[in-house]
Amino acid sequence: MPTNYSSPLDVIRPGALLLLALGVFASASADESLHIAVASNFRNAALEITETFTSESEIQVRLSSGSTGKLYAQIVNGAPYDVFLAADMQRPRLLAERGDGLKDSLRRYVDGKLVLISADHDIKDGDCLKALRDGSFGKLAIANPATAPYGAAAKAYLQAADLWDVAEAKIVMGESIAQAFLFVATGNATLGIVSASQLVSENTRAGISCRWAIDVPDDSAVHQGGIILNRTKMPDEARLFMEFLRSDTATALMVAHGYEVPTG
Repeated sequence: MPTNYSSPLDVIRPGALLLLALGVFASASADESLHIAVASNFRNAALEITETFTSESEIQVRLSSGSTGKLYAQIVNGAPYDVFLAADMQRPRLLAERGDGLKDSLRRYVDGKLVLISADHDIKDGDCLKALRDGSFGKLAIANPATAPYGAAAKAYLQAADLWDVAEAKIVMGESIAQAFLFVATGNATLGIVSASQLVSENTRAGISCRWAIDVPDDSAVHQGGIILNRTKMPDEARLFMEFLRSDTATALMVAHGYEVPTG
């Protein structure tokens, strides 16, 4: 089960402004909220985006985060989410095909980037890439490729770079990209392949001694998709949120969190 957060940013209180430019007036009462299932890599960005969204629309938002695969499984089994922000396009498309998602709401909202990191202070600058290539590391943390798109992309990179055979026996898999990062930050893994968005905040950068941007094969690039679920009881609010993701405000926040925003 994904973690349900109840911090002041996760359940956002109504703000003062309406999205008048879109001609939509919020009608959610104090005990209603738009429930969004969000891939763990995007959680921090989603917190800021939804806080701003709420301040402008007066629509409360609640976030539940976890690996894309686990959130998808929950949705298929009836979890009462309104919107799904995945870390891939595959699961939202499957939901649309199954009839669990509204096809006309499916869209790619960001593209993710991967980075190789270490918190071992004997490994600095570009040495994390050297350590990966020559096998001189203890453990390599990645997210589980079966449930986490960033894990699948990490595996695709290792295979394309002919490093999978070297790395496979030393891999520790996190349930999500957040857990993979934690393995590195706590010293339980020498190296990790994580989302570049995880290194945006000063707190997470503080203990990292080495980072190296990874070029993932085009057919394994991390394109993240979102969709409105057909079981939503707040369809107007859900559509308003999906439109807000296209706004200049949301785009700027996503870029600030280390993502690329697709055009068109």
